[in-house]
Amino acid sequence: MSEENAIENLTEDLPTVIAELEKKCKQNPDNVVTLHHLGLVYLKSGRIDEAIECLEKCLVIDEQANQPMINLGAIYFGQGNLDKAQELNEMAIKVQPDTSAQAHANLGLIWQQRNELDKSIASYEKAIQYDPKLATVWMNLTSVLTMKGEDDRALKAATKATQLEPDSALAQNNLAVALFFSGDYPKAKVHMEKAIELGYSVDPNFIAGLEEKLA
Repeated sequence: MSEENAIENLTEDLPTVIAELEKKCKQNPDNVVTLHHLGLVYLKSGRIDEAIECLEKCLVIDEQANQPMINLGAIYFGQGNLDKAQELNEMAIKVQPDTSAQAHANLGLIWQQRNELDKSIASYEKAIQYDPKLATVWMNLTSVLTMKGEDDRALKAATKATQLEPDSALAQNNLAVALFFSGDYPKAKVHMEKAIELGYSVDPNFIAGLEEKLA
């Protein structure tokens, strides 16, 4: 389990965890691992400014701290600061290019947000090159390829996403859309129904369009 997932799944009392980590940071203020951990717990607690402060301290102590760069970039992306998010993810790739699948994935989101679709695709594909099991990246890649009208590539990406996460409502919906644009309407219906079963709010216009094709 990654450190981020460990934080996400914390079941302990967060104020207690924070107090313990703050104590450790006071005892050893240059410990990047503990500072990073504290920053992530601050983030989970909604203490965004303190999370940013911790992660920025990590980078002062260690300019090669790849993971704090990526997580700090994610915070800035969430705040709409795409320039800062891009800068941090590009730095993360520069310092540790072989362990930066998530940074490439994040750049894909940034380029997608800017409607730079070719750059977005390139970044998603780079992320997959380093870690082909990133189901969310396959889902995002599907969406961008669909937007560009690259139906065959979108179908391949959507199929891969559902293979990795068959219980993902988004992956099932993306596959339904990709199948629709590829002309396989019966299979599109199967995956649309699966998406609905999993709780996805399928676009009513898509449902109507599919029903028309199947009539």
